[in-house]
This record gives sequence, structure tokens and C-alpha cells, in this order.
Amino acid sequence: MADKTWEISGEYMESCNCDYLCPCIFTNPQGEATHDNCVALMVYRIDRGRHGDVVLDGLKFALVIRSGRIMSDGGWVFGCVVDAKANDAQRRALADIASGQAGGPPQMIRDNLVSDFRGVEFRDIGFTAEGLKRATEIPGIFAFEIEGVASRNRSGEPFYIDNTAHPANRRLALARSRKTEVQGFGLNLSLAGKGNNGHFAPFAWGA
Repeated sequence: MADKTWEISGEYMESCNCDYLCPCIFTNPQGEATHDNCVALMVYRIDRGRHGDVVLDGLKFALVIRSGRIMSDGGWVFGCVVDAKANDAQRRALADIASGQAGGPPQMIRDNLVSDFRGVEFRDIGFTAEGLKRATEIPGIFAFEIEGVASRNRSGEPFYIDNTAHPANRRLALARSRKTEVQGFGLNLSLAGKGNNGHFAPFAWGA
């Protein structure tokens, strides 16, 4: 098997505007979103990563998606954010990965589902994880706060959904959002106290 050009792994978190639990997750994603469209915000923290000789450890990137009522129908708006802390070589590498130019899951998204790619921006990306709580802020783009839905069966553990077709991981923690806001890529959304959908999980990509 040929060596991979790039490999990244770490932690991911997400919020979308669908009511909890987002129908896309358990319908592959054939079910209708709970509103006229689905706006999904994903942040990825790279704990270990490389693109060729470029080390990507400790950097972050984010994906912004807006689909129609049924995600699998395509026609998505798609934008990417790359960590402003990256140097020039890291910016080029992460922009290629996040935008789908370098293969892997983002390329699958671009090739099959996106009709309106709105480019790559370079911003500071926050990523806070404490217990079941996750939060991010990307100034001028989006911010959200989610908390895992705790199970009574195991102290400190959230509910999970397994064997999904999600690009981040087959197994996702279930979460509700305290706040979800979007201002970037021509999108505008503000939700607070709605308990809309969220997820978090480890991720590992490569191509």
C-alpha cells in the first residue's frame, strides 16, 4: 500500500441548527432536516498531523456547511477556516486538506455534495473541551457551545450513536447546544437556549 500524502488525527466538535437529535445522523442522511435547511459547523483540533514534511500538530481548522432540507440531495454551501496561527507552509497544507484539494473526506464532500464553495479564510480558532462541555469561537465566522447528553448508566459518559456515515467518526457523542451563531461566508444564524443538535468525537483522516 502506498504511503499517505497526509495524515491528521485529534478531536472534533459540531453544532447544527436541527432540533436534537438531528435526523440526518440516523437516516444516512436521507431524512428531512427539522428546518428549511441545515447549517452545520464543525471544528477539528489536530493533535498529530503532517502533510508531506509539514508538521500540523496543534493546529485547527473548521468547516461551514449549509444544505437544503435533505442533506444527501447536495447543493451545499461550503466554506473553510484555517488556523491563523499556522505559518505559510502549514496554511497551504491545511487549506488544501480542508477545502478538499488534497483528497480524503473533504474531497468527498466537495465532489459529491457542494455546489457553492465560498473559499478559505484564516482566523484564530478557539477549542475548549472540559468534561462533557465543548465550545469554540472563530471571530467573524461562528461560535457555539455544546454539552454532551449525559447517560445515567455510566458516570461522566454521554449517549453515543454508532455506525454512522458521518465524515468525522462512525461513533459520535450526542450533545445539545447552548448557543449557535454564524456570521461568516454570507450566512446568518443566531440560536440561544434552543437545545439544538451537537456532536463530538475523535477523528483520524488521511489520503
